[in-house]
Amino acid sequence: METDMTSADLGHLVYRDMPTTIFEHMSALARETGAINLGQGFPDAPGPADILNVAADALLSRSNQYPPMAGLPELRAAVASHYAAHQGLALTAQEVIVTSGATEAIAATLLALVQPGDEVLLLAPLYDAYLPLIERAGGVAKVVRLTPPEWRITQTALEAAASPRSRFLLMNNPVNPTGIVLRESELALLARFCVDRDLIAICDEVWEHLTYDRVRHHPLMAQPGMRERTVKIGSAGKIFSLTGWKVGWMCAAPPIATLLARAHQFLTFTTPPNLQWAVAKGLAKPALWFDAMRADYQASRDRLVTGLTEAGFVLLPAQATWFVCVDLPASGIAMDDVAFCERIVHEAGVAAIPISAFYPDEPVTHLVRLCFSKADAVLDEAVARLAAFRQRAVAAGGEGR
Repeated sequence: METDMTSADLGHLVYRDMPTTIFEHMSALARETGAINLGQGFPDAPGPADILNVAADALLSRSNQYPPMAGLPELRAAVASHYAAHQGLALTAQEVIVTSGATEAIAATLLALVQPGDEVLLLAPLYDAYLPLIERAGGVAKVVRLTPPEWRITQTALEAAASPRSRFLLMNNPVNPTGIVLRESELALLARFCVDRDLIAICDEVWEHLTYDRVRHHPLMAQPGMRERTVKIGSAGKIFSLTGWKVGWMCAAPPIATLLARAHQFLTFTTPPNLQWAVAKGLAKPALWFDAMRADYQASRDRLVTGLTEAGFVLLPAQATWFVCVDLPASGIAMDDVAFCERIVHEAGVAAIPISAFYPDEPVTHLVRLCFSKADAVLDEAVARLAAFRQRAVAAGGEGR
C-alpha cells in the first residue's frame, strides 16, 4: 500500500537530528522582540570602506562568471603571503583552497577525509556545526570536555577520549565561546598527541586576528611534525568584520589539499569573484591596520566588561574573539544559562547565548556569552538594561520576580 508523506513528515525524517541553531533561535527572538542582539556574533559597522569599494568595483569591471574552482590565483597567493608575514608559515598558493565561508571549509574537510567509523576528537565547548557535520560524514565524535575558568587541555583528557579508531582532531583556536587563546604548552601537547597517534588536525582558526592584551595567535600547523598533517581554516568574514560575505579558505599540504578541493567542487564549487578580489586586497594591508582593528575591538570589550562589572556582574577573562562570558552565580543570579537568556530577551530586551548550547552533553550551565562587536551606544544601552534586570533578580532572590 502506498503511503502519502506530507512535507512535515518529510521534514521530520530528514531534519530530526538537525535542530535550529541557538544562534538563529536567539536572533529570531531579538528580531521579534526588538531586543539588542548580543547573541549572534556580527558587528554593527559596515566593514572597511576600501575593501567594500574594491568589491563594488570588481563587480562592475571584472568577470562575474565562474572563477577557478579552487579560488582566484590572486587570492590563493594573498592568503599564503599573509600567513608568511603574520604567522611565519611557508605556504604556497597551491596549498590554499578558497571556500564559501569557514563552515563550508569545515564541511569540505570532513567530507573529504572522514571515512565511516572514523573517530574525530573534539574540544568542548565547541562550535555547533562540528557535530552534525561529523555525523553526516559518517564519523564518530569523541568529545574532550573542558571546564571553566581555565579551560585547560590535558594529556589525561585526550587519552581518555581517544581510541585506535581515532583519526582526526577538530579544534577551534582562538576559542569561541570561551574567548581563550590556547597556550604554547597546550599547542605542543596537541601536536605531540597528533604525531604519536597519527592524527590529522583540522584547525578552525577564524579568530586568529581577533586577539587582545598583546596575546598573539600561534597556529598548530607551525608545531613540530604538524606541517604535513594539518588543515588550517581561516575566514575573511571575521578578519574584516564582513560576516555576510562568507569568504573562507583551507590550507594544507598538497596531498591533503587535493582531496579537499575534490570535496569543495561538489559543495559550493566556487565563491563570488568580486569578493575574492576584495579579500585579496585586504589581506595585503600593513600590520598596523590589523593592530588598529584589534585595538578597536579591545576597546569595545573593555567598555562592555567595565560597564557590566560596575553593575555587579562577574565575567571570565577574554583574550580573543568578539565574546565575553558572564558567570551567573558569581553575579548573584540564581538561574541557569538557558533560563537567564530566555528571561533577558523578553524582560530586559537583550539577547545572549547560553554556554550549555556549545556542549553535546554534560554542559556547563552557569555561563552566558555576550557579543561586544557593537557600537558604543548599543553596548551602553545593553549594560543599562542588564543592570536593571540584575537588580530585580537579586532583589527577588535571583529569579527576577
